[in-house]
Amino acid sequence: MRVITGTARGRKLVAPEGLDVRPTKDGVKEAIFSAIQFETEGSVVLDLFAGSGQLGIEAVSRGAKKAYLVDSSQNSIKFIKQNVAHVGFEDKCEIVNMPNTAFLRTVNDRFDIALLDPPYEKGHIQRTLPALTEKMNDSGVIVCEHEPGCRLPEDVNGFIITKSKKYGKSCLTFYRKPQNEENEE
Repeated sequence: MRVITGTARGRKLVAPEGLDVRPTKDGVKEAIFSAIQFETEGSVVLDLFAGSGQLGIEAVSRGAKKAYLVDSSQNSIKFIKQNVAHVGFEDKCEIVNMPNTAFLRTVNDRFDIALLDPPYEKGHIQRTLPALTEKMNDSGVIVCEHEPGCRLPEDVNGFIITKSKKYGKSCLTFYRKPQNEENEE
């Protein structure tokens, strides 16, 4: 596992062993960041269910101004801290060890990009989306990595599915609010 591009390009990252953490494969990570490449620069990013922190770290490497790396596992937090220190992003990453629901209730920031890659087949995305949409900027994007066959809602508080694609044993689903284009005269 490595940072694909940006200021930390090529840096190796570490992840906890076991079934609780399933690091995003490079091809899937590249698909995520290709889809949001023009939105990353200067953004505030949320890496929820961060695991190793690799998605938030990739976002910062590509120009995000701040990333919240949130995970409820103390073991994952150890690896996230190690990875953030290894790439030198301590000043741009806020590492939070708490359940996602508690974090979303207490955080005051709003997010431009939210990256969700929870353990598969546990319904975490479906339970998290309503609270998450309340913390998103209207022009924000929510990217969910999930197992094939996972049924996600089409619309959550005005955020609708704009893209969904399968990549091997993973699928990516993107949520955005439709933007009203006002004609200037």
